[in-house]
Amino acid sequence: MNIGEAAQASGVSQRMIRHYEKIRLVPAAPRRDSGYRDYSDGDVHRLRFIANARDLGFPIGDIATLLSLWSDTGRASAEVKALALARAAELRRKAEALEAMRRSLLDLAEACHGDDRPDCPILEGLSQRRN
Repeated sequence: MNIGEAAQASGVSQRMIRHYEKIRLVPAAPRRDSGYRDYSDGDVHRLRFIANARDLGFPIGDIATLLSLWSDTGRASAEVKALALARAAELRRKAEALEAMRRSLLDLAEACHGDDRPDCPILEGLSQRRN
């Protein structure tokens, strides 16, 4: 199948497929006589794997490791589990940071009168020196 068909079948854009080839996350597809890339069902399956891993927030380096583990039928699942748990812990840290930011914004908004007065605790809070 050509790159457009592979993109459609995998849910990965043509631009991202080319990018993944460039960074060697997926092997470059062989070319037809016409010069078009020729993707196999296996390539599409690999692209779906990458898309699913990206949706879970795995960085490219971890995805490369996961792909390697996926293709190694003699692997131990402990390494895969460790990567998943590390990603989950990072997502928790990010969620906590986002929640702290949300609370700070709500506190600033609560202090603001939101009327015609020029004084604004939100702007004052944003202009304060960071710790």
